[in-house]
Amino acid sequence: MNREQLIAQIKKKQSFLCVGLDTDINKIPKHLLELEDPIFEFNKQIIDSTKEFCVAYKPNIAFYESMGVSGWESLQKTLDYIPENIFTIADAKRGDIGNTSSMYARAFFENMNFDSVTVAPYMGSDSVTPFLAFEDKWAIVLALTSNKGGLDFQKIKGGNGKPLFKQVLETSKNWGTDANMMYVVGATRAEQLSDIREIIPNHFLLVPGVGAQGGNLQDVAKYAMNTDCGLLVNSSRGIIYAGNDTDFAEKAKIEAQKLQQEMAVILAKSGI
Repeated sequence: MNREQLIAQIKKKQSFLCVGLDTDINKIPKHLLELEDPIFEFNKQIIDSTKEFCVAYKPNIAFYESMGVSGWESLQKTLDYIPENIFTIADAKRGDIGNTSSMYARAFFENMNFDSVTVAPYMGSDSVTPFLAFEDKWAIVLALTSNKGGLDFQKIKGGNGKPLFKQVLETSKNWGTDANMMYVVGATRAEQLSDIREIIPNHFLLVPGVGAQGGNLQDVAKYAMNTDCGLLVNSSRGIIYAGNDTDFAEKAKIEAQKLQQEMAVILAKSGI
């Protein structure tokens, strides 16, 4: 999916919601465990109940690869089930160099046909540029994450007085364009979003941490929205685990709709 198509979906659905499919076999409703592929059945029902309200799905790859071959099969079935007009993100956080990065890119773009993959940039340009060689595909580069340990390195100041995450942004933005690169910025780092927008005003930001992690949607929009919206705000646990019984999909729908309605108001106020 290219940039124009993504923006068109945001405007059409009046939503910039990304639903994270962090599907844990130990957390899904017990009645699904009797089925042949409980992971896919859970995802299928979540997709059916939320696809009207979101513009992206983000499977966290670790939850699938932890289950071996069956997990990868569940992931592929999930990916195939997602409607074509919805953006797909392989949340894989790959970060290697040379031929290894090229192979990761082929795995997610050619073999599985994801629209994008999250990438760690800390080994430099040759850990990211192989992902930029594919038409209408995106590298989503980790910039400023919301986890507590993210502060261990990301805000260390170099000799120029700039924190490392800003240096990463300033350097990496020249590796690609705003049509094939996005950046991950945690919602709980909302106070930094204005600074980030000064460096990358036009790029899309993937913002996790809204909902269960405590991020505030209004703050994210206030400091990070641009004229094209420029945001994909992710909610995982707050949607997919809103219920844990036979009505789990209906409860997921309610939570997704709540976020979409809040987003619609924000977009209307911004004239998008």
